[in-house]
Amino acid sequence: MNILLADDELPLLNFLSRGLRSEGYECTSINELHEVLPFIKKNSPQIVILDRLFGSQDSLSILEAVKALPNPPMVLMLTALDEVPERVKGLEMGADDYLCKPFDFDELLARVLALKRRMTAPQQQDQTTLNIGSLALLIQQRIALLNGEELALTKIEFELLLYFVENQDKVLSRERILSRVWQTYSEPNTNIIDVYVSRLRKKIETEPNLTIQTLRGNGYRMNLK
Repeated sequence: MNILLADDELPLLNFLSRGLRSEGYECTSINELHEVLPFIKKNSPQIVILDRLFGSQDSLSILEAVKALPNPPMVLMLTALDEVPERVKGLEMGADDYLCKPFDFDELLARVLALKRRMTAPQQQDQTTLNIGSLALLIQQRIALLNGEELALTKIEFELLLYFVENQDKVLSRERILSRVWQTYSEPNTNIIDVYVSRLRKKIETEPNLTIQTLRGNGYRMNLK
């Protein structure tokens, strides 16, 4: 497993490199933001641990280009910006996970393992399209169509919508959603699931019979009236 570490804090880079190498990972460290995208294009690391801020530079400026590559890496974003809107912004731009500074190395290692599982998880072979009402999910292409029109979805939004459609009419607890979509077993101190459910509702509201219900104390359920 090849990991690129990109952070302008050299002591942190050295610490993470030593720790991850001791766990058997192959690591490369970069402390200049302008070097990150060219390195990824040339070397195709499987995971990038990317700091949000390099001095006055915001790494979100390259994130879209990174995720647009033919075989994009999984991106774990490190950030000292722990406000909910900032973290949501990073996820919307394509980050696969985030971790707020300061953090415990064991938690970072757990996040890396979760990303690794997502990369190696078996893909659905038999069913390439899922339908509920006028909503169709093209799984291999990662495209959602509503009444034949493509929905503009982030990676997390698609994963969440896919999980709902796969389990239509079933109640999904917050714990199950976190485990499947965010690959974590502990809920962050945010309302991030509520934020993403709200966004999905707005994007599918042109199909009035398709609803995502909030069942207080139990979770959520997608169904067709």
